[in-house]
Amino acid sequence: MPFDLPAVLAERAFAGLRRQRVCLASGQGRQIQVDGQWYLNFSGNDYLGAASQPEIVQAWQAGLARWGAGSGASPLVTGYSQPHAQLEAQLCHWLGVEAALLFSTGFAANQAVIKALLGKAHLQWQDRLNHASLQEAGAASPAPMRRFAHNDMAQLARLLEPKRGLIISEGVFSMDGDQAPLSELVALSEASGNWLMIDDAHGLGVLGAAGRGTLAAQGIEPERVQILMGTFGKALGCAGAFVAGSRQLVDYLANFAREYVYSTHLPPAQAEAVSAAIHWVQGADAQRARLQEHIHLLRDGAARLGLTLGDSQTAIQPLLVGQSEAALALAERLRARGLWVTAIRPPTVPAGQARLRLTLTAAHSPDDIQRLLSALAETSA
Repeated sequence: MPFDLPAVLAERAFAGLRRQRVCLASGQGRQIQVDGQWYLNFSGNDYLGAASQPEIVQAWQAGLARWGAGSGASPLVTGYSQPHAQLEAQLCHWLGVEAALLFSTGFAANQAVIKALLGKAHLQWQDRLNHASLQEAGAASPAPMRRFAHNDMAQLARLLEPKRGLIISEGVFSMDGDQAPLSELVALSEASGNWLMIDDAHGLGVLGAAGRGTLAAQGIEPERVQILMGTFGKALGCAGAFVAGSRQLVDYLANFAREYVYSTHLPPAQAEAVSAAIHWVQGADAQRARLQEHIHLLRDGAARLGLTLGDSQTAIQPLLVGQSEAALALAERLRARGLWVTAIRPPTVPAGQARLRLTLTAAHSPDDIQRLLSALAETSA
């Protein structure tokens, strides 16, 4: 047998790192059903409750009736249709960018940018806590990768070389929930003559006026960030992703990004649903305000209980545990109390930093947050 899969899986299980899929018998929402049981859901990324909004669901259904179930081809063949073009134009108007290009997933979008742009003559500088899609693409790129300590602008400044490549960071970090210091990143990008790429998967829709994301929340003009990536599967409640920037960037990626050129395009009906989601999210000020209330309620309650949460003011609230086995055990104790919380373990997070990734949504109620706090008080002692 050329691959000893049982041994590798057993080793991973022994280390408390083996993953197993969970099959839901419900849609996404405040509650989910697993194996016949209902749980309060504190693990999803549907931060505003968009996934179940009737106008978004109806837009997808209408798109299916008008355009069919699939796109039928890659976008450079016959897979690019009016809903795709309209969605790209809508993104440009919403976010104040010149051009946008759609991708099937955020993972594919990040891979596409880094692999298409960077060559042997370039350098890349990545935050150590960047998402796996960014770091994996960076590791596979011929451009040497320089990793700087999380949000450490002084170290980044020391590592930079003029006009050599790409600085890469997230807007809101997916496992820690904190934000990048965008004004400092922009200043370093401009001073060094290097491009800046921001992955705003977890800020888009939640932060900033009309949900425009982390750039808007921190007062950064979009034209000062050469590459912006965002996804439709978090606060927009759908699926897919985009890369935005200059018209030249989008034209280049449409020609050289293999993840775009050689992939069947996302269905037009999906583009119709995302378009409806953007319209809904732009007006979701009440949901954003409610989410912020839930964040403050959880953090205040956790502080009173002496629980260690990460330094986050976003929907992602990491409860630091330490060892993988302890995080798994705590998640199981919460599950026994009807709360679904996911334990995040290495290699997703650094060794010794296993945690419960608590995610809050506008669909939760204050009573839900209090129930979570009470359960944490009982199970963390």
